[in-house]
Amino acid sequence: MTTIQPAAADLAHPFDDARAQLRDAVTILGYDDGMYELLANPRRELTVAVPLHRDSGELELFIGYRVQHNVSRGPAKGGLRYSVDVTLDEVRALAMWMTWKCALLDVPYGGAKGGIRIDPRRYSRGELERITRRYTSEISPLIGPDHDIPAPDVGTDEQTMAWMMDTYSAQQGHTVLGVTTGKPVSLGGSLGRATSTSRGVVHVALAALRSRGIKPEGATAAVQGFGKVGRHAARFLDEAGVRVVAVSDQYGAVSADTGLDIAALARHADATGSVLGFAEADAIVNDDLLTADVDLLVPAAVEGVIHRGNARQVKAAVVVEGANGPTTPEADRILNDAGTLVVPDILANAGGVIVSYFEWVQANQAYWWGADEVEARLAERMLTAWEHVSAHAAKLRRPLRAAATCLAVERVAHAGRLRGLYS
Repeated sequence: MTTIQPAAADLAHPFDDARAQLRDAVTILGYDDGMYELLANPRRELTVAVPLHRDSGELELFIGYRVQHNVSRGPAKGGLRYSVDVTLDEVRALAMWMTWKCALLDVPYGGAKGGIRIDPRRYSRGELERITRRYTSEISPLIGPDHDIPAPDVGTDEQTMAWMMDTYSAQQGHTVLGVTTGKPVSLGGSLGRATSTSRGVVHVALAALRSRGIKPEGATAAVQGFGKVGRHAARFLDEAGVRVVAVSDQYGAVSADTGLDIAALARHADATGSVLGFAEADAIVNDDLLTADVDLLVPAAVEGVIHRGNARQVKAAVVVEGANGPTTPEADRILNDAGTLVVPDILANAGGVIVSYFEWVQANQAYWWGADEVEARLAERMLTAWEHVSAHAAKLRRPLRAAATCLAVERVAHAGRLRGLYS
């Protein structure tokens, strides 16, 4: 039997980063240490063993997590990721960031996150279904449409959510569409959910460029990541007139000074599994994309990619965080000192949770909206949040991240105080 153990501590410590951001906000807001401790620690966390009989008959054991950070404003909400880099530390951080994201966008949820340490590319569809169903069964006491609602994340998709929904429903004895979001439309999913995070990123990116006096038409951009978020973000930027000159994935990066043909690049990636080898572009070192001479940089992959070692080489005037936690606190200070406008993840990539909320509402009402209505409501939410955060940053004379975190933390703390403590 093979056991997949949790990874050793990496150079990046996302939970430390998340707590550092919270500490800064608590200091600005004037809260005491008790409030900091209450908000810095997860409300509930579960570690589960997930056994799998492989198609070959071999038995493997995986470790999975589900963390609920805070539920003061509503049921917990957060994605489920399958990745070899999953750790409890990472899941805790992502759950905390989800709490702030929901509060900032005024979505009536708290924050949660889940993960299994696995490389899904190495397993068959049947094996992934068995892993998903066993994991769902193990965490089922914590989840539910009124308790905790998972969604897709890195390494998972709408099929994963369908399996989770079916497993939970089988245990309940009836179909519960609202237990997950990001499902197939035919099983209660929402139109627009698959591209919602990317659309939100681009709504905010265009507004951020304009705030710096940069017209989107003709502006240049580099997008790190060509998965769920990066691929569609690159497409929407291209459609808005932004010249996307560099794109990367986990295998490498490509660039073209005249701009990449994003549709052709997507077809190439679908056919080969990577952006590498795209005939209409030059190969570049992956790290060089982050320091490309562009107006807009969209890190849309994983945590901690902009750090002390490369932050001073970032040339983009605007950085919009499509991923969760792509900028370390020290790098954040370096970028702010250099005058770079950093749009934080809890604002920039909140489109996914907004449309997940729309999906949950539709499932509860058994009434589904049209694509245009979903898109209009998403745009309104994202741009309203952008305006609130920008105004608050100007009022506080602080960067956007500090302003966004302060707004979110204040809302969560206020909800907690109104509810009081049960003892």
